[in-house]
Amino acid sequence: MSRKIVPADPILFVDDEEHFLLSAELTMSSGGMNNIETCRDSQVIMDLMSKKDYSLVVLDINMPYLSGLDLLPAIVHKYPQIPVIVLTAINDVESAVFCMKEGAFDYLVKPVSDTRLVSAIRRGLEITEIKNENEMLKQSLLREKIEHPEAFTEIITRCNVIESIFKYIEAIAKTNLPVLVTGETGVGKELFAKAIHTVSERKGELVSVNVAGVDDNFFSDTLFGHKKGAFSGADTERKGLIEKADDGTLFLDEIGDLSVESQVKLLRLLQDGHYYPLGSDIAKLSNARIIVATHRDIKTMQANSTFRQDLYYRLKSHHIIIPPLRERKIDLPYLVDHLISKASEELGKKRPAVPKELYTLLGNYPFPGNVRELEGMIFDAISVHTSGILSLESIRQKINDYDQERNNKFSAPNSVNHQTDELIYFPGRFPTLKETEETLIEEALKRADGNQTIAAELLGISRRALNNRLRRAEDNE
Repeated sequence: MSRKIVPADPILFVDDEEHFLLSAELTMSSGGMNNIETCRDSQVIMDLMSKKDYSLVVLDINMPYLSGLDLLPAIVHKYPQIPVIVLTAINDVESAVFCMKEGAFDYLVKPVSDTRLVSAIRRGLEITEIKNENEMLKQSLLREKIEHPEAFTEIITRCNVIESIFKYIEAIAKTNLPVLVTGETGVGKELFAKAIHTVSERKGELVSVNVAGVDDNFFSDTLFGHKKGAFSGADTERKGLIEKADDGTLFLDEIGDLSVESQVKLLRLLQDGHYYPLGSDIAKLSNARIIVATHRDIKTMQANSTFRQDLYYRLKSHHIIIPPLRERKIDLPYLVDHLISKASEELGKKRPAVPKELYTLLGNYPFPGNVRELEGMIFDAISVHTSGILSLESIRQKINDYDQERNNKFSAPNSVNHQTDELIYFPGRFPTLKETEETLIEEALKRADGNQTIAAELLGISRRALNNRLRRAEDNE
């Protein structure tokens, strides 16, 4: 497999010292950047830049014919989107101030360490990526249609919020910055990670690993691999998943459960792309794109020191928040239709007819397990299905079990129910019992689309009891 060109547009080093240019190429290569061009003649730089796109320029000051101090303003004026790093042997405050005022991204004094040089260039490239991403995002939001619908076929939706996420993915997919995907359990975070990888057009694989409950040693061994003899039982060398994801994407699910020790190693990987297999003191370089996901609130976790703040800010360069199913009920009919077809095919059963009340029944359920829970409901219903019309008995039972569990939780002895205030709210005059009953019945029928069976279930009474109350209300009119 051919190595990926990094960055996509070359970095241009301008210096009249040939030995420095050779050294710089080696330094950049060891830092994971192999798309480098060098030039010793400052007079041809503007002509070069007019013919080719560059991602960043590293510029010396003292050069014959045309100095860096003269060249810098010209580059910044004509190509303001390209960061310019001034690298010179002149350790002079006045010169540094002049360069920064003229728009230099950074000012480094020779001799500069390899680490410092690579770090400065990486920061410059990140700034370029963010600027490009902002422009792409602006353009994507102005577009009415998604450019890569094939990448999102596994995500069934008609929800505007989800479709705006698709556009955001198209804007950020081809950058190298990490992506944080958050959302409740069961919303389909891995499907969104897969879509990001597909749109990115990376040549390597999408490698997924769930890090929940993984200790630091297992995390390091799984991701980074080990050398032969690294520990007892390490009889052969083993490559880690990060190497398997080379030129591709590494997806780390449940990142909120990662130990603090492992968080440090992940942060190092994100900062400079280097990692150490267990038992090795020689660093390896990775160019895999990192996507992480969690259902936990890792921003809040920083307060009790269970998640590193520096890692959080590094991960949220791009942040995708997937809404729960209860906030996108518009998708229910399409999801149900898709899942019934899928379940019927996988279970080898004829697709049943769907009673209309199924959608009303599901529309009044909060789905704490989101799409994954809906899938389980549908598969269970199809597995016991025998007649031409889908029986709703198993689905009703699951909903009733949830309601019973919830009621038990709120009515437990010595428990303080902080949610009761949200269930009933009296903004004005205190209503009578008769008014309350009429209002509840009216709201239940509204939510049930007039279906009295479902309305009775919402009210926690039998259908016969509901009919009696409706009859009494009619007689009193």
